[in-house]
Amino acid sequence: MAKKPESDNFTDMFSQLGDALKMPRVDVDAILDHNRRNLEALQKAASASATGAAELMSKQREIFQETLREITDMGQSFRAGNPQEMMTKQAELARHSFEAAVKNAGEAADIVRKSGTESFDILRQRIHDAMEEIRRGYEKK
Repeated sequence: MAKKPESDNFTDMFSQLGDALKMPRVDVDAILDHNRRNLEALQKAASASATGAAELMSKQREIFQETLREITDMGQSFRAGNPQEMMTKQAELARHSFEAAVKNAGEAADIVRKSGTESFDILRQRIHDAMEEIRRGYEKK
């Protein structure tokens, strides 16, 4: 008849096997802590991206409201009158619209760049820290 193992717990069985083979011990707490910090970094990066997206949407809403206000003002100022004056007003409106579009596009690009840079920096720092943790782990041995 087969001999019944001393413990039914798989963890104990693998621990005994590791002892018998003289394998190094695994620090489960360190592994869990390492992965927890990875997840925290991912959460911070996602939060930074979400903040950037919310800021961009707010800026786009502001641009849209400003555009509607300008269109309303334009409609009120373009009443029938001198054709020369109408052409001047239209040219001024076109110039102003172009300048506003360039300014708004630049501001939106800055928001996206800032958000992306912040997210990337968080992840880059975590990768650096993880590599340091691994290096220190090997130095201990």
